[in-house]
Amino acid sequence: MASKSTVTTLTIFFSFFVFFIEPRLSQQISTVDSECTGRWIHIRTLPSRFNLDLLSTCNHYPLTDDLCPYLANHGLGPKTHTRTRSWYRTDPLLLELIFHRRILEYPCLTPDPNLASAVYLPYYAGIDSLRYLYGSDVNSSADHGSDLLSFLTRDSPEIWSRRSGHDHFLVMARPAWDFSQPLTVDPPIWGTSFLERPEFFNLTALTLESRFWPWQEQAVPYPTSFHPHSLPFLESWIRRVRRSRRTSLMLFAGGGGTSSTPNIRRSIRLECTNTNVTETEPETSSDFSSEKQKIKTCDFVDCSNGICEHDPIRFMRPMLQSSFCLQPPGDTPTRKATFDGIIAGCIPVFFEDQTAKMQYRWHLPEEEFSEFSVTIAKEDVVFRGVRIADVLMSIPKEEVARMREKVIEMMPRVMYRRHGASMGLMNKKDAVDIAIDGVLQKINSRV
Repeated sequence: MASKSTVTTLTIFFSFFVFFIEPRLSQQISTVDSECTGRWIHIRTLPSRFNLDLLSTCNHYPLTDDLCPYLANHGLGPKTHTRTRSWYRTDPLLLELIFHRRILEYPCLTPDPNLASAVYLPYYAGIDSLRYLYGSDVNSSADHGSDLLSFLTRDSPEIWSRRSGHDHFLVMARPAWDFSQPLTVDPPIWGTSFLERPEFFNLTALTLESRFWPWQEQAVPYPTSFHPHSLPFLESWIRRVRRSRRTSLMLFAGGGGTSSTPNIRRSIRLECTNTNVTETEPETSSDFSSEKQKIKTCDFVDCSNGICEHDPIRFMRPMLQSSFCLQPPGDTPTRKATFDGIIAGCIPVFFEDQTAKMQYRWHLPEEEFSEFSVTIAKEDVVFRGVRIADVLMSIPKEEVARMREKVIEMMPRVMYRRHGASMGLMNKKDAVDIAIDGVLQKINSRV
């Protein structure tokens, strides 16, 4: 079975690191000491039941997706086609595995927890939560995290107690709401109670979406399907993004909006359905001729029932051909499509701050938001008759071109480069690098 061979390969790799590579790190400390002052990270050794063993349950839950096919390439998933070096069918729920593999390349690892500014817990919390959300332990969701806590307080307890967990961090590849069920709720409602356990109040959790009052958690970008391994591959993609003909004013790639109840997705679908082809001036003379060109006002990619989740070809080409990508909230405020659009150089259009501005402050600085995105209040669209196309067409073409360049500048910040990348690409900070910087700053401000 392919999933078993993949899990075996991962087990061998991580075991090799623990037993052969990690002991050598102490010998290298003196050579990089000046660069790593205040940046040392200790990877806590956890029993395999907290990480690699969980991967063997990748297809145990019929109510959710089978994750087994996407374990390949240390969680990046299988390649979209055999000749590609950068594109994968990545499932965002495997960010815990992706991050675990990448942090092994962090230059300031130490085997001595007493030297560390931060302690990384390689616990696959999101994958472990599946048994509480969809499996046999659904009525025991308040117990999520109890086994981990027991281990931390019994095995070398001084590591945990030294700073009462303030210096510990982990990745939880789901929205924080999925881990925020109150401990006292009976009968249980959706979610587990991991983040509600008082013992874990001090640790830092990197989640795909934070709550409105984040204390423990900080949102990090959803992984897209783009994972280049060298600087020339990133630069080649950026050249393609720059020269792409933007033949649609705006694009919505998603589902929903089919009910009769007024909501932003319904308004978007109605506007897209009722719009026509228009003539417009080219955005830049270098991209198109000076003559007016006909463009579609709105393009729509129907991603209902999850058909786009592991098939980036469905939406990346339309995103490359659109000037603006509409990013309405859905079941939760955030969207993976926000980051897919940035990778395509498609200017994001938000309808509430909680979708990105209040979430990804480390990766998408709040003070720069207006330089690479447009915000239209969803209430204006749904209840006050504001047409999205009118707002976007009123933006001068020079401003659109400038915003796109800013989006391209932000691209490395939200991508997850492939593990084992070239030194040239490693010199550009990606989503993992920025997350680690943020964690260290947050911990140093609290201890």
